[in-house]
Amino acid sequence: RARRWGGPELAQAGCVVSASSAPGTSVAPASPTQGPWSCSGIVLSHRPGIVLCHGAILSPFLVAAEQVDWSQRRVLLADSFSPDLRIQVLWPVENRSQAEGKILQDLEPSCPALGLNPLSSQREALSSLRQHEAQLLMAVACPQFQDAFSKVLSRAEQWHFGRKEEAHEAGTLDDELLFLHWFAFLRIPELGFPAAGQVTCVSAKSLKKGDTLFACGSPFGSFCPDIFMNTLSKGVVSNMAGEENVLILTDARCLPGTEGGGVFAASDDGLELVGVIVAPLCWKANEWVGLTLVCAVDCILENIRNVLVRCGKFLEILCPPMQLVARPLGRLTASPGPVYHLLPAVVLVECGHVWGSGVMVNSRLLLTCRHVVNEASTSKPSPWAVPRTSLVKGKVVFATKDASPYDLAVVELQKSLLSFPKPVLASKFCAGEDVNVVGFGVFGQACGPSVTSGILSAVVTVDDKPVMLQTTCAVHGGSSGGPLFATHSGELLGIVASNTRDNSVGATYPHLNFSIPITVLQPLVAEYSRTGNLGSFQELDRACDRIQVVWRLQRKPREIQRSKL
Repeated sequence: RARRWGGPELAQAGCVVSASSAPGTSVAPASPTQGPWSCSGIVLSHRPGIVLCHGAILSPFLVAAEQVDWSQRRVLLADSFSPDLRIQVLWPVENRSQAEGKILQDLEPSCPALGLNPLSSQREALSSLRQHEAQLLMAVACPQFQDAFSKVLSRAEQWHFGRKEEAHEAGTLDDELLFLHWFAFLRIPELGFPAAGQVTCVSAKSLKKGDTLFACGSPFGSFCPDIFMNTLSKGVVSNMAGEENVLILTDARCLPGTEGGGVFAASDDGLELVGVIVAPLCWKANEWVGLTLVCAVDCILENIRNVLVRCGKFLEILCPPMQLVARPLGRLTASPGPVYHLLPAVVLVECGHVWGSGVMVNSRLLLTCRHVVNEASTSKPSPWAVPRTSLVKGKVVFATKDASPYDLAVVELQKSLLSFPKPVLASKFCAGEDVNVVGFGVFGQACGPSVTSGILSAVVTVDDKPVMLQTTCAVHGGSSGGPLFATHSGELLGIVASNTRDNSVGATYPHLNFSIPITVLQPLVAEYSRTGNLGSFQELDRACDRIQVVWRLQRKPREIQRSKL
């Protein structure tokens, strides 16, 4: 019987953490501590009451002496922050229908929940929520995450992790990097739950690309928490980097304010905490990639545990003994399926300064996009299979013309690749089925191909034959030419050709993308493999006007519009 995840299993672990200046504090007009700062958090333990959240919300409250060397420190205790710092934790009660009391009526107007929540101005009870003052034990850095981040996320690619419209206010990438790998460790009195257990934390080192993940956070932080508290999202492990997979990318969609929220894996023992959300919005070269940046919780706990050992009895008084360990991840109930095993069939295709993705359809033949090889006579496919660094030269034996609606190239390798799983080609498509896109977007060569999940949202036909596949998977620059797989069967459905860009406003939409159906290409590949004749591929250049209209996103052939592909 199918198991339903989410709801109460995650609700007891999530909370909202707000940081602000204490009531009545006189603050200079330009001080950043004027406004309330908030994010999501995780209740690690009910007795003692221990909360883990992202450390960026504390950065405006650093005392002047600590601001200079924030990036060089590994731990900051409470005296490193303003004495006027006030931290509040808001969390859902276990049984919302039986919650008692007017939870927020005694809070001062400076409380972030009151200041931002329009419902709270009525001074009525929010029966599903409780709040309490929290004490900052320490802010701890995760150097393993920082190291992995610096190796795979190049500054030249113009990464940033705030809202795009606030890029100028957020500062430079260097400013953002100061805070991404910091986490706050808080203590609050007993939360009053009947159960006194702890969240089960597991190691991320056994995660695989394509594994299902659940994200639990509160969008917009302390804004309207009675509505947004502990919103769930579902996705897959898109990619990982660093020692023991300390850096995780997932396509679970999260919003600002979910920083510090939990990322959970579903195992035989239930939902288990595997990571903490670091950045819900990632931008690369001014394009939204639609992925969420996560830090493995076991590495965070290891750093906290090391600090507690060094501090000895000083922190034992503030933090009663509790287990800060992450056990091995058990057998996942939501396995990645055959797509994980097909990853070695996906290759990085390099052609001069241009690179993209490709998929092997037999031991010497791969398919990619025309704009990846740019009609060059040679290319250097780099198989992801071990050894990942091996280069195999190839020759572009066919590329469609610029006027063709099908953006396709065929590359023949100089030598055969024998150790790769030959994909099974699909013969039919079902709109609504689960699919995965695999490609070298986002990280490029650094960590092998990334996996994103979604559904086959549309199958566009001409004369009852599929000519375009549309999906909701996130597709980025570098993914072109990569495969579109059916999640459950592992069948190759198509070759990714593009995502969508609205040139009138300069916006890119990674979750609206298009692939060439493999049914268009399968007979051509079979003919070439059998006879060596390229004439069949030339049919792609002679596609009818109606197919061209489809791929140009035009309603009528005679309309002259700039394509959005």
